[in-house]
Amino acid sequence: MNQPAFASQEPSPHEGPSEGRPEGEHGRPHASRPVLRLEGIGKRFGTFRALGDVSVALMPGEVHCLLGENGAGKSTLCNVIFGVHQPDEGALWLDDAPYRPRSPRDALANGIAMVHQHFSLVGDVTVLDNLLLGQSRGWLDRKTRAAEVRALVDDLGLALDPDARIAELSVGERQRVEIVKCLIRKPRVLVLDEPTAVLLPAEIDALLEVCARVAARGCAVVLVTHKLAEIRKIATRATVLQSGRVVARSDHPSDDIDRLVRAMIDRPEVAHQGSRIAQDAALRAAVASPAVASCDVEFPAVESPYSKPLSEEVLLVDGLSVRDAQGVTRLDQCTLVVNRGEIVGIAGVEGNGQSELGAVLAGMMRASEGRFFVEGKALTDASPRDITAAGVGIVPEDRHAVGCVTDMSLIDNLLLNRLDGFSKRGFMRRGAMRTHALELMKRFDVRAASVDVRFGGLSGGNQQKAVLARELTLDNLVLLMAAQPTRGLDVGAVAAVYDHIRAARDRGAGVLLISSELDELMTVADRIVVLYRGRIMGSCKPDPTQRERIGAWMAGHTS
Repeated sequence: MNQPAFASQEPSPHEGPSEGRPEGEHGRPHASRPVLRLEGIGKRFGTFRALGDVSVALMPGEVHCLLGENGAGKSTLCNVIFGVHQPDEGALWLDDAPYRPRSPRDALANGIAMVHQHFSLVGDVTVLDNLLLGQSRGWLDRKTRAAEVRALVDDLGLALDPDARIAELSVGERQRVEIVKCLIRKPRVLVLDEPTAVLLPAEIDALLEVCARVAARGCAVVLVTHKLAEIRKIATRATVLQSGRVVARSDHPSDDIDRLVRAMIDRPEVAHQGSRIAQDAALRAAVASPAVASCDVEFPAVESPYSKPLSEEVLLVDGLSVRDAQGVTRLDQCTLVVNRGEIVGIAGVEGNGQSELGAVLAGMMRASEGRFFVEGKALTDASPRDITAAGVGIVPEDRHAVGCVTDMSLIDNLLLNRLDGFSKRGFMRRGAMRTHALELMKRFDVRAASVDVRFGGLSGGNQQKAVLARELTLDNLVLLMAAQPTRGLDVGAVAAVYDHIRAARDRGAGVLLISSELDELMTVADRIVVLYRGRIMGSCKPDPTQRERIGAWMAGHTS
């Protein structure tokens, strides 16, 4: 694909911007030389080409956003920079000297740090212990280092208790630990792979401010993100990858949002799948946020998401409460109903009982009080296997930890909940399994070299799409419980996920959708329920006139 006309002519990796170039759009002066440049980078995994001829220059004092669909090669490129993968082609230069890290340790020694999508924390010890791991050799002055950590946490404005055990933290809190662990090293190049996917809106703003401050001190910041409001707010430059190749660049990303999105999703090979409709849906999802609503993109009319009448409850949650090991109430007398053919969105700032509600309904946590029923059948104390057998599809909040088996193949993960159906006289019918798995991959756009690849080797977005494919295609699906189903997905994949969720609703399933993305809930839900400190604050239609009311509920104010 040819590079779009709007793409700026980025300097060759051998050259920095010309001397005397004016300040960037965020007020940071451009340096004359890249701190890190990549020339013609190529990377293969077997026969699959993950990167091909990728050249990027990272300038001191800039926030360089890396964009692309899931599986476009963004994480692979970040892992090449950080020494997790070694390139098969091309070269890297750090301060005009050859740079070829053989491991993350090499990268860290050269002042390059990375925040990964998936956590690398020790669960049995405290936040502080995790932050201090690997920070010193020989005698560790714990008191001094602890004071430094606390000062940094306070400076970042991230709500984090240094004395809390990792195992007791929510997904969002663990992500904050990863971010602080990276920033405490004061890196020269900071690579952040989807760092805001699990942060609260205020924390996202705080992190972006941190990125700006880090860049202002001369650090080159690489930010992989699918959130267009973040690009508009923080990006100095942007590069778009598609199928492992650079297809677009921009020196003014905030002015090029709509065209960057088009560059991300304009794939000729999907023309036979009705790509124009898919692209319109993706663009609509991309610009739905008020932060990017000024993009001049026109869309066809869309049917109201609550045009069907509601009838017949499929899920009844009756007074569910959850208390943690310290006796703190995390979910407090939660009572709600999900009807057949209805999408109920659970809104709220993360850490207000949503995770506990989802875990109880998935059979992964026991309720302290209360009960729940699916089609009148009591499942409060049922196992995850029995809950699946009752026709409940579960998309968990942390797909990597509990939604899949990373050391198994893609085919086995796609069919985990229906392996009995492919067994005959004690033998697995691998041919039938392969045929069914390929159909699911095509239908849900799961991109991999084959169905036999290791699941843990897929990109985060493709892992999520595979989990969704498995759960949404249960033969007896009556209820879908999806927690943060679009976390880490690109705008095109977000639109596709919600198309699949709406299709499940239209087939008669009830959907309980837990999401920290209020804009998405306002677009897809038939009804929104707000949780605050484990209690239901209110329920309403997703009408734009209700946004202020919903926001008040999320802040704990009754109306």
